[in-house]
Amino acid sequence: MARHSTKKIKVLKSDPGLLSVIVPAYNCKTILRDLSSLKIYLDELGRSYELLCVVDGRKNAKDHTVERAKKIKGDNIKIYFYPTNKGKGYAVRYGMARAKGGIIAFIDAGSDLHARGIGLALEHMKWYDADIIIGSKRHHASKVYYPWRRKILSFLVQKATRFFFGLNVSDTQTGLKVFKRKVLVKVLPRLMVKRWAFDLELLAVANHLGFKKIYESPVEINYNFQSNIGFSSVQNFAIDYLAIIYRTYILHHYDDNHIDRWQGDSRLKLRYD
Repeated sequence: MARHSTKKIKVLKSDPGLLSVIVPAYNCKTILRDLSSLKIYLDELGRSYELLCVVDGRKNAKDHTVERAKKIKGDNIKIYFYPTNKGKGYAVRYGMARAKGGIIAFIDAGSDLHARGIGLALEHMKWYDADIIIGSKRHHASKVYYPWRRKILSFLVQKATRFFFGLNVSDTQTGLKVFKRKVLVKVLPRLMVKRWAFDLELLAVANHLGFKKIYESPVEINYNFQSNIGFSSVQNFAIDYLAIIYRTYILHHYDDNHIDRWQGDSRLKLRYD
């Protein structure tokens, strides 16, 4: 069993009016372009924000993601790096732990998700007074080519997710989501998944804890999805999916009275309250 540091973390005051945007990245050649585009768009939104890029390890000696990311400058831009790859879920949580904002979003790097999806998500959050907004490829206003194989897989995951977790959403895996801080304060300490089904676990636990106002917003994706989903990826996602069901209904791991089971990794503890 991995040992986690018990080091005390000084908790500072968060900023309710600040938007925190987290960008997890791994072996990403486009990271400088991604961050530059995000910075331009966020500047145009006309609201205070911080941009946190978390470089999730180095794949090999030719992986210069962190060096590329550090080329972008700005007082409200922070680049974090740790040498060993731990998975997207870990990277997102690492960024969330350091986010100061009252609204916290994450958007994937290198996936060609257009930055304007963040603005649309923020508008939807305001309209619905939502707890969580999910960028969805299957939203009727989304602009994306979506191959039939992935449509079938997404449909099956949607039906299973609604049946097991009561989540009536069409797409849990698109890499753009926006949260009110109060949701993450309650949810993050309970999470276990670091890689494949992190997004699903986050949403399922939030819903389980009573944060029911979860809505979808449109996205624009330029990537044409020509790459296939590998069998190993589907298999690993399925294993994580079943583990979330087991922890929810058999172990009751996510319930308040099982706080002793939650992981104590000090690197993932919230730095702001």
